[in-house]
Amino acid sequence: MTNQRVLMTAVGSYLPANVVTNEALSSFVDTDDAWIRRRTGIAQRHLVADGETTSDLAYHAATKALANAGLAGGDIDLIIIATTTPDNTFPSTATKLQHMIDAKGAIAFDIQAVCAGFVYALDVADAMLRSGRGRRALVVGAESFSKLLDWEDRATCVLFGDGAGAVVLELADDAGDDAGDWGIRSSVLHSDGAYRDILYVDGGPSSNAAVGHVRMEGKEVFRHAVEKLASVMDEALSAANMQAGDIDWLVPHQANVRIIDAMQKKMDLPSDRVVRTVEQHANTSAASIPLALSAAVDDGRIKNGDVLAMEAIGGGLAWGAALVKFGRPL
Repeated sequence: MTNQRVLMTAVGSYLPANVVTNEALSSFVDTDDAWIRRRTGIAQRHLVADGETTSDLAYHAATKALANAGLAGGDIDLIIIATTTPDNTFPSTATKLQHMIDAKGAIAFDIQAVCAGFVYALDVADAMLRSGRGRRALVVGAESFSKLLDWEDRATCVLFGDGAGAVVLELADDAGDDAGDWGIRSSVLHSDGAYRDILYVDGGPSSNAAVGHVRMEGKEVFRHAVEKLASVMDEALSAANMQAGDIDWLVPHQANVRIIDAMQKKMDLPSDRVVRTVEQHANTSAASIPLALSAAVDDGRIKNGDVLAMEAIGGGLAWGAALVKFGRPL
């Protein structure tokens, strides 16, 4: 009897060169470093340069992930990009990436679930690989979120940054008894459109033919985030027949340090088992989890065989969680 698992074998990331500190931001926004840090934990963010696109960010992250996996674009059967800021209304940014990495024949499409996009894309890729739609996938979270910001709205413009992270997924046909717990252990997704008005963009092709800007009711988003992320993590742990104590690393969506701290407390994890990059990256929406994951793999914190818990919530509302045993059996 086959015991198929989808392994997460490599990661890669990219951040734009342009770093904007809180101090620099305060030169043109009515805010200051202390106010931003106190409410969010953010100290700086990376912003795309003029002419730098979401597909550029995705390309750099994807090529690093492929190199770390020892693969080329032609080895990839499926490409999913989670993004709210595509290069164009159509075609998908994923098809641009497919061409850029020479992944001829690969299925390629975008997913839009805002900050929860990476978790959604991971779930879809897992299901597609296990259903026979290929053997290797590239899942990318990539955002030029600064393009959606109203720089006169200090409640939102200080929160976000740009960047991309990518993971390589590989199907293991028969993991066997020794490796049956590797790879994606569980994933749980939810959405509730009744709360769309607390976090949205006031533009779109069919509404007003404008790109629009982010609009948010911060207190309401915070309340729902803490409640819903805790609940969905419990569901993911139950689905995997695991407990919070089995987790080596919490790799959360990097929206706000207070939300991250609340999840750490809920899961009763020590602080040094939680990956925090919000201070350096700000909220990069669908890119935040793979960016945080890549940072912790690159610096040696996350190692082959570590069990990761990932969770995110974004506009929609859409939220989800996934548990992954990282790497592959040696």
